[in-house]
Amino acid sequence: MPHTKLIQAALAAREQSIAPYSKFNVGAALLAASGEIISGANVESASYGLSCCAERVALFKALTDESKSRRDFTAIAIASPGGAAPCGACRQLLAEYAGKVEVILIDSESPENSTVTTMDILLPNAFTGDDFPEV
Repeated sequence: MPHTKLIQAALAAREQSIAPYSKFNVGAALLAASGEIISGANVESASYGLSCCAERVALFKALTDESKSRRDFTAIAIASPGGAAPCGACRQLLAEYAGKVEVILIDSESPENSTVTTMDILLPNAFTGDDFPEV
């Protein structure tokens, strides 16, 4: 199975999830072109709007690291019950900062049943910084 290490990293990240309200534990693992894997897990707040998805945690960790080599991404694996796709906020941020990634959706209860898609399919005609007119 391609991306075995990435899938395992997403499943392991899921174990770090803090989801006391929804009990919907999600882990994500982002693969940099350098080969480095950056993982994240969802963190919930009693004020749901302040919660942060696993995909954004992984992306923010990668983007805010000092290493510029962590800003070119090739794939992201997301492990959740049922293999859920990213929410709208995560789709937007992934489209902006990792628009060409292969997206692997993993059913955490049956990891061998993963689905592979792309950001172009998940968010067609995405609005990104490339859309701003040059001044």
